[in-house]
Amino acid sequence: MASSSLGSSIPAPEAVQLLVSSLADDSSVVREASMASLRDIASLNPLLVLDCCYAVSRGGRRRFGNMAGVFQVMAFSVGALEKGESDEVFMGKLAKIATAEIISSKELNADWQRQASGLLVSIGTHFPDLMMEEIFLHLSGPASASPAMVQILADFASSDALQFTPRLKGVLSRVSPILGNVRDVHRPIFANAFKCWSQAVWLYITDLTSDSPLDSDVMSFLNSVFELLLRVWATSRDHKVRVSTVEALGQMVGLISRTQLKSALPRLIPAILELYKKDHDDALLATCSLYNLLNASLLSESGPPLLDFEDLTIVLSTLLPVISFSNESKRCSGLSVGRKAYNEVQRCFLTVGLVYPEDLFTFLLSKCKLKEDPLTFGALSVLKHLLPRLFEAWHPKRPLLVDAARSLLDEQSLSVRKALSELIVVMASHCYLVGPSGELFVEYLVRHAAIGEIDNLKAKGEPVSPTQLRAVCGKGLLLLTVTIPEMEYILWPFLLKMIIPRVYTGAVASVCRCISELCRRRSSTTPMLIECKARADIPSPEELFTRLVVLLHNPLAKEQLATQILTVLGYLSPLFPKNISMFWQDEIPKMKAYVFDTEDLKFDPCYQENWDDMIINFLAESLDVTQDADWVISLGNAFAKQYVLYTPDDDHAALLHRCMGILLQKVNDRAYVRDKIDWIYEQADISIPANRLGLAKAMGLVAASHLDTVLEKLKVILDNVGQSIFQRILSLFSESYKTEDSDDIHAALALMYGYAAKYAPSSVIEARIDALVGTNMLSRLLHVRQQTAKQAVITAIDLLGRAVINASESGAKFPLKRRDTMLDYILTLMGRDENEGFAESSLELLHTQALALNACTTLVSVEPKLTVETRNRVMKATLGFFALPNDPSDVISPLIDNLVTLLCAILLTSGEDGRSRAEQLLHLLRQLDQYVSSPIDYQRKRGCVAVHEMLLKFRKLCVAGYCALGCSGDCPHRKFVDRSMQGNFSNLPSVFLFPDREVLCLGDRVITYLPRCADTNSEVRKISAQILDQFFSISLSLPKAALSSGLDSEDSYKALSSLEDVIAILKSDASIDPSEVFNRIVSSICALLTEDELVAALHNCSAAICDKIKQSAEGAIQAVTEFVTRRGSQLSDNDISRTTQSLLSAAVHITEKNLRVEAIGAISALAENTQSSIVFNEVLATAGKDIVTKDITRMRGGWPMQDAFYAFSQHTELSVTFMEHLISVLNRSSLVKGDSHKGDSTSSSSETHVEDDILQAAIFALTAFFRGGGKIGKKAVEKSYSSVVGALTLQLGSCHGLASSGQQDPLRVLLTSFQAFCECVGDFEMGKILARNGEQTEKEKWVDLIGDIARCISIKRPKEVRHICMILTKALNRPQRFQREAAAAALSEFIRYSGDFSSVMEEMVEALCRHVSDDSPTVRRLCLRGLVQMPSACMNHYTTQVIGVILALLDDLDESVQLTAVSCLLMVTESASNDAVEPILLNLSVRLRNLQISMDPKMRASAFAAFGALSKYATGGQREGFVEQIHSTLPRLVVHLHDDDASIRQACRGTLKRFAPLMDIQNHSTLYDSRAFGSDDRNDYENFVRELSRHLVQESERVDTYMASTIQAFDAPWPVVQANAIHFSTTMLSLSEDHHITSLYYPQVFETLVSKMTRSQDSVVRAACSSAFGLLLRSTKSSLWRGARLDRTDSGRKANDPESVKK
Repeated sequence: MASSSLGSSIPAPEAVQLLVSSLADDSSVVREASMASLRDIASLNPLLVLDCCYAVSRGGRRRFGNMAGVFQVMAFSVGALEKGESDEVFMGKLAKIATAEIISSKELNADWQRQASGLLVSIGTHFPDLMMEEIFLHLSGPASASPAMVQILADFASSDALQFTPRLKGVLSRVSPILGNVRDVHRPIFANAFKCWSQAVWLYITDLTSDSPLDSDVMSFLNSVFELLLRVWATSRDHKVRVSTVEALGQMVGLISRTQLKSALPRLIPAILELYKKDHDDALLATCSLYNLLNASLLSESGPPLLDFEDLTIVLSTLLPVISFSNESKRCSGLSVGRKAYNEVQRCFLTVGLVYPEDLFTFLLSKCKLKEDPLTFGALSVLKHLLPRLFEAWHPKRPLLVDAARSLLDEQSLSVRKALSELIVVMASHCYLVGPSGELFVEYLVRHAAIGEIDNLKAKGEPVSPTQLRAVCGKGLLLLTVTIPEMEYILWPFLLKMIIPRVYTGAVASVCRCISELCRRRSSTTPMLIECKARADIPSPEELFTRLVVLLHNPLAKEQLATQILTVLGYLSPLFPKNISMFWQDEIPKMKAYVFDTEDLKFDPCYQENWDDMIINFLAESLDVTQDADWVISLGNAFAKQYVLYTPDDDHAALLHRCMGILLQKVNDRAYVRDKIDWIYEQADISIPANRLGLAKAMGLVAASHLDTVLEKLKVILDNVGQSIFQRILSLFSESYKTEDSDDIHAALALMYGYAAKYAPSSVIEARIDALVGTNMLSRLLHVRQQTAKQAVITAIDLLGRAVINASESGAKFPLKRRDTMLDYILTLMGRDENEGFAESSLELLHTQALALNACTTLVSVEPKLTVETRNRVMKATLGFFALPNDPSDVISPLIDNLVTLLCAILLTSGEDGRSRAEQLLHLLRQLDQYVSSPIDYQRKRGCVAVHEMLLKFRKLCVAGYCALGCSGDCPHRKFVDRSMQGNFSNLPSVFLFPDREVLCLGDRVITYLPRCADTNSEVRKISAQILDQFFSISLSLPKAALSSGLDSEDSYKALSSLEDVIAILKSDASIDPSEVFNRIVSSICALLTEDELVAALHNCSAAICDKIKQSAEGAIQAVTEFVTRRGSQLSDNDISRTTQSLLSAAVHITEKNLRVEAIGAISALAENTQSSIVFNEVLATAGKDIVTKDITRMRGGWPMQDAFYAFSQHTELSVTFMEHLISVLNRSSLVKGDSHKGDSTSSSSETHVEDDILQAAIFALTAFFRGGGKIGKKAVEKSYSSVVGALTLQLGSCHGLASSGQQDPLRVLLTSFQAFCECVGDFEMGKILARNGEQTEKEKWVDLIGDIARCISIKRPKEVRHICMILTKALNRPQRFQREAAAAALSEFIRYSGDFSSVMEEMVEALCRHVSDDSPTVRRLCLRGLVQMPSACMNHYTTQVIGVILALLDDLDESVQLTAVSCLLMVTESASNDAVEPILLNLSVRLRNLQISMDPKMRASAFAAFGALSKYATGGQREGFVEQIHSTLPRLVVHLHDDDASIRQACRGTLKRFAPLMDIQNHSTLYDSRAFGSDDRNDYENFVRELSRHLVQESERVDTYMASTIQAFDAPWPVVQANAIHFSTTMLSLSEDHHITSLYYPQVFETLVSKMTRSQDSVVRAACSSAFGLLLRSTKSSLWRGARLDRTDSGRKANDPESVKK
């Protein structure tokens, strides 16, 4: 009964009316929500929706702004009607409305027209006759309505062919008469309609087996329409009309009579073909129509073909080019249109071929012979497509097709080649390829599988690229091999012929793969090999082997060329001597494994060199295992023939040289070797660097067995340089010819000499090298200009040096004569020539320099030792490379590495004893200091790396295995070295072997490298730490080093061990704090330095402190401070004076303020830890000179001496001493006297001037010191610190009060005083706070300022807090409001640090509690904030009082106080005990609920969060009451869960999670952990609310309460909250099955939704109402409203009322 009454009471019609009205809302969100709701409602009560839509639609577009939406809803509603549910009369009204709107405008295809058409189509599914009658009325009306009506009929035919087709007669009977009056602009619509109608007829005939709908009348209409379209429309000047007409005719050809079709063909075919001439975009449409025509004309069951083949030739000739441009469009557009057109053309040809197969075959062959690219391509494509389908009919024509294909083998078009290649594969699959013609076609595929990107000039602009053609042919070859067994007899051994010729080089991978497949498929390859040997035209095994070995060169070649070649070699191994086969079984798999992963191979920079070496070794070992000299000779001849296959610039040619070289190495016939050497040199192109290098390596390989023969050849070449008459004549006219030609020859000669030396036997190399160097033959190779030629000569010299080193290692040790001259050669070659332009790449110059450095290293490493002059010359020429930029890194990095190696080589080969080696080391290190201290990051890194590498070499060279502690046997202190590097000094005293520690100049070196330990670059920090470790490891490893230094040996080793630990940490953990590491390094070094080294480091610290890297400079200052702090007592007076001067010099040169302060801090440390009077005298003397000679007021960065004075005055230990020193200076001179002398230039005594300067400096120092009140004032301030702070704080409040009224001067004066006080007492942080925020006049700003000051004082001077708090507590009773506010602000911060003062704390709490009732809201707020900020230990005693205060202030009249109270409650609940909160839990809850509706978003967010925080106290007796509060607040939480303010959303989420355990909701964790709960998206929020409502409805008995609270939120001042409340309430109602709830709240909610929908100005509310209507009506359990209808008369009047529609 309740349900029935509910259903009858629901104002569903009114709701639907509102939703329909909302379709015209200004907001798209509202419109979309209304549309969605209407669709939902329409599925339940479509008639009601139609009634409402009908009501608003009768006014048309002029009365309703969104008729498109109305028609869309109506169309869906009509579609939702069940059979028998619809009312024909009503549908007729709707149809009239739709047609009226359609014809009301001359527009076509507008949005509202399309939707109206959709409505008519939907009506037609129920009442087709009704809909058609309505349309027929307008077809006979004005001409402007006809196109729209016809379009509707077309749409209806497409959507419901089965109902439309039986009514086609009526349509045609009404449309046919008006066709003659249709204008061109509308003809495409009519033509499209006829197309759709014809398609509907075909669909009807296909789906139904009943009688055909095409009676005589219909046929008559169709014939007449067809005739009109063909005669008139198809010849229209409008292209769109012609296209649409042809498309319609294409669909109609199967419906008209054969007689008419036959008579129409002469006109129809040209009309279709005409479309191909205009636009290729119409090709698909035209081809589809043509296919339908051909199908109807040729394959009809009603009679013979209507077209002879002669009639079809023009059609076929037109179609052939379509294949070409369809193929092009497939590639270019990437769309399916081209492919569809291509397929339709093939269907047309197949249709013709089924009827006239032989004629079509002849036609296609004739087109192939025309040699016109589009026709030929099209004919080949058709042949490829039809050959499998017409195989039987065309089988007798096989020879003709083969001949035609053969005639096209020389065709140049890439498209034709591709089509022919594809046809060849198809022909092969049908056994067309036999005998010689088969080999010819296979050769064609191989040749085009080898085609390159530049092999065909026609490639540019063609639709087919060479890459595509190559891929097609490669795949075709593989298909022939794998899928067609009959092709095996043609492919083998014919494919072997395809390996050798140069033209097939690009296809070798494909050919090898095919050969491998053929061999693999045979169980035994012996018969195949016999066939191979039986044919004379097949290459010999030697030719195959040489060709394949050279082609192995590129391991990264496409199609895994190297792997394919190795596989073929394995299969062909029986063709070669039998020992090779066994060797290859082991070796080939290894080589295949190396090139298996090409991607991994690319990461190896030397992969190509390694692979070439593997090929040469493979060839060499193959020759070794053969043991057949004749076979080796024949192989050499085969290699010699290979030169014609490669161009000189091909890298394969260079490998071929090396193959010849290794082969000649194995030949004993000297005449043969000499002949082949001449041949190699003749074939080589030495102007190409790669070819030249290959030639040189070949000569070197030959020299390993025939050194003299090679040297003779080189001598001949050298003697003949420029000797020919022709060359001499050319050189007279062309300097460039002479230079380039001679450069190439000299470069080649140099390399050949070098590699000959490299590979030649060590036993015979000395005499040859001596002859080469001694006769000055090398000097003839130095006149080269090109960088590549220079590189070749440098490489040759390097190889000569390496040959000497290799010989020495083999036992044949000898010095290299004229070594220094050769070094000069290299230094000359690596420089840029004066006449050299910039056309040559700078990269080549860098390569040259890198090779030169490598060669220098080699020459430096050979005997004899370097002289000092040579060393300096080399270093001068090379050290500048450290300054090179980083890019290109792949060139620069090896160059720098070579330079470091060179410096190490110089160190290793210089000096005769320990001292000289140490001096050499220091010389090198000092040369590097400019780079170690460079401002450029990479230069510092390079310099440090070089220093570290040299120290490593020096340590190995000079340090003995000696324990400084005198341990015997093995001990941890012993350092072992390589004695072989020290020479034969075993009989000499240790002084000759090992340097003294003093020679290492550790003090100077340490202060140089120590700043780098604090560098910004982590790598530099690591390396510099290792440098220092190496220095001290060397020094402590020297004999008696520790004992003679005055240091404790055990402490030194401990310090060194600590330093090494730091280095180990640096290497293993990059995240360690750099400052901590630096501190440990400095500490270790301080213990390791001797007294003299310490003094030296301090004397030279100025440069380190002025380091260009700020972080490093700071590190240097820190180190100096550490040195003087720990070991200042060891300094003499003179040392102190010099150290002070160095530090002052650094401070003067530093312009960066903070860095200067740190440097002055080091001076203060020096004064503190040494004799301060000496330091003060030096400072005053320097200051006096500055005052006289400089304008100290304009010095950049300020006057350093004044900074020093401030530093002394603020120094805890030095202030009194400095003041005493200043007083002593003043006592020595009369101030009056000093004043009288100031500016007097008559005195000639220098002593007097100095005394005056120092006096002036002392006055400046006193001014700086007494800025805060002088020495006496400072002492008074220190003694009365708490009183001063209290007074200043209170006055700061008063002055801010005056400033707020516009009086700023008192505040500025006070701030200046406060700043002076901060400077005086050393509270720089407090001074910064004042400088930053002191002049802020807003109350919150200056209150925060006082709090910051109090915090700063509490942290820095906690002992003063007690006295300050006592003063400020009493100040709360002062009558001045601003002073009370200042006192409260300070106390609220001081109380945090007053936990240790129990008596003071009690007074403070009492005072703060008392003043929460102060007249000033600021005082009340600050007192409360102070109460909650007391230390937690104290809070436990005062929690009850504090919470009581909070409870009282929650009702404060000032909102800021209330907000503070809520925030404080949040803080207190974090630690308050249950006993303190539980008694007033409910009172707090009630007050928080009142604050949750505050307009301040912060207040609401805090109130929600605090309410959630109280949940943990809901225990015991208060639990039930608090749970009631939760249930009362739950709706408010839910509706604010998607508040506009993010903080409110977050607070509500947290509170809901806290409440979950108290609400007994099942699976609440799943609910609150869902993504929707934490999302800010509106849809996610609605999903969460839906899920929460489901839980509440199913599990809670308080839905009534929730509904009541939620409905109250309908009037919330925030639109989004109203929308949320609407959604929450309707969701609960839709899910509730409680009849009481639904009967009570459904009417109320509906009434509210109606009101909101019509009155709300917020789109979010209106959208929520729209969604709510749909939700409620869709979910109600009553079915009564689903039968509700609208009184159309009343609703019409109501709908036409403008006031009823929300715009």
